[in-house]
Order: sequence, then structure tokens, then C-alpha cells
Amino acid sequence: MSIPPFPPPDRPLRMGTRGSALALAQARMTAAALCVAHGWGEQAIRTVIVQTSGDRIQDRPLADIGGKALWTKELDRALMAGEIDFAVHSMKDVETNRPEPIVIAAMLPRADVRDRLVGAGSLDALPAGAVVGTSSPRRSAQVLRARPDASIVLFRGNVATRLAKLAGGEAQATLLAAAGLDRLGQSDVGVTIPVETMLPAPAQGAVGIETLADNAAMCALLGPISHSDTFDCVMAERAVLRALGGTCHSPIAALAMIDGGDIHIRAEILLADGSECVSEQVRVARGDAQAAMALGHALLDRASPALRALFEG
Repeated sequence: MSIPPFPPPDRPLRMGTRGSALALAQARMTAAALCVAHGWGEQAIRTVIVQTSGDRIQDRPLADIGGKALWTKELDRALMAGEIDFAVHSMKDVETNRPEPIVIAAMLPRADVRDRLVGAGSLDALPAGAVVGTSSPRRSAQVLRARPDASIVLFRGNVATRLAKLAGGEAQATLLAAAGLDRLGQSDVGVTIPVETMLPAPAQGAVGIETLADNAAMCALLGPISHSDTFDCVMAERAVLRALGGTCHSPIAALAMIDGGDIHIRAEILLADGSECVSEQVRVARGDAQAAMALGHALLDRASPALRALFEG
């Protein structure tokens, strides 16, 4: 496919993003990648900040107020209304089933997929009965699996907000994505937890770019900045999610990595209190969504009725 001429005669490309510091950092990464790929100047792309419901509502768990769509629906509306040409997302915040007119056109190279523990040197080093702040059902279940004596309090908000809550004594520790901290220039914050201890959320560390499926020109412009290994691995993890059919209440972890010419996927589902964890791993061909979905079905087949119930309905 030939790339259409740029810039258009009347305006720069409009890039939609949330307004948090991390979202803006990821938007700048995307704009820089496009400018390098196409030899454009900075004026070729204009940032359009779209406030999302997830940013406005900070006092309740995400699952109680509409799930992951709260991070995407306003950007989706802007895209379909023609107010922006493409949208930049943290892929772990993008719900599995997307509106039909919208396509994931590209993903930037994936950053560190791991979590960082802030407030202690390790989960084992947490004091007895420690209070851990997180809004993630996955992180909560994994912490309780390792430390059943811990208790969890809700930490919603951006990185700065959660670190401020920790500093204010609302908890003794919290967990943040290493990728987000690195992108904010805070690589020295927290202790990185191995994936063998805490398997990450599906698509953690990946930045995705969406546009309208029928906008061939925009898809062609985005194609050159897409990292194929990241794209294939994240899509495999999203296929596992699709098979599980879980909600934001459902603790799910998955990580796909390139292994030779194939993809190795590890995934697990947990009860909220960490008392049950079912894990599976499989090697699949790149692009084989059905094989990745089979991993999700295998997890459910081995789960207890109580755990399986988290993924029903």
C-alpha cells in the first residue's frame, strides 16, 4: 500500500489522548515515532486532549462504574465524530471488544511488562498485616496469594495521585506498572517484581494507536511505526481475555513472548482473595487467535465453580 502524501493542505493530523501525565508522555512518543518515520516536523501533529470518565471518577473501583470503557468511550466518540484522526491508548486499558468502526492500527515497542512494589523491598518484606493500596483485582489477588495476612485498600488515580496517597499514610505499599514509571522518568521508584512472582496484566507495557477501520490513509501512515512482535504478543493476550470473557472484577494475568518463530503464552486466573490460582501455558503460532483463546478455555476448565463464576454472565 502506498502512503498518501502528507501533510494535507488544510490542517495537521489530530492525535487524541487522555490528559494525564502518562497519557501525554505516550502521546509524545507516538507523535515522535510518526515524525521520524515520515520525516515530518513537529507541526504535523496536533494533540487533542479528551477527558474520560475514568479520569473524572476516582472514588470507586473501575468495575463498579462501567469498566475499561470509561478510558475509551470518549476517545471513541471523538474518533467516530471526526474530531480526531487517531487515538493513543495504554493497551491494558482498552476493552477486549471494540466498536466495529475502530481498528487497532499500530502498537509501539513494548516497555517493561513488570510491576513495581513501592513502600517495601519485596512482598515478603511487608510487615505483618500490611495495608496495600491498589485498584487492580489482579494485583490484589496476587498480593493476597503471596501474603494472606495483608489487607487491600482502594487506590485509584494517576501515578502521582497514588504515590501521594502512599506518602500520606493511606497504605504501607502500593503497586505500579514499571512501564508507566519509566515513561514518567521515575525509574528509581519502587522495586521491580519478577513475572514469576506477579504475572502482569494482559497488554501491560504496550501503547496502542487506533483509527477508523475505513480510513485507509491513516492506517497506512500508522503502519510503519507498528512493532510486529509487540502487536502479535498483545493480540494473543487479548485473545486469551476474549475467551475468558471476564470483567474488571475478574483477576486475570497473561504474558505472551516471542519464542523462536512462535509465541509462548502464560496466563492465570485467581479468586479475589488469592486462595485459588489456575495457570496454563502454551506455544502458539503468531496470529493464531483460536489457539490463544483455547488457553483461556483451558483455564476455565480447570477452575473451581467459584472461580469459574467470576467469568460467567
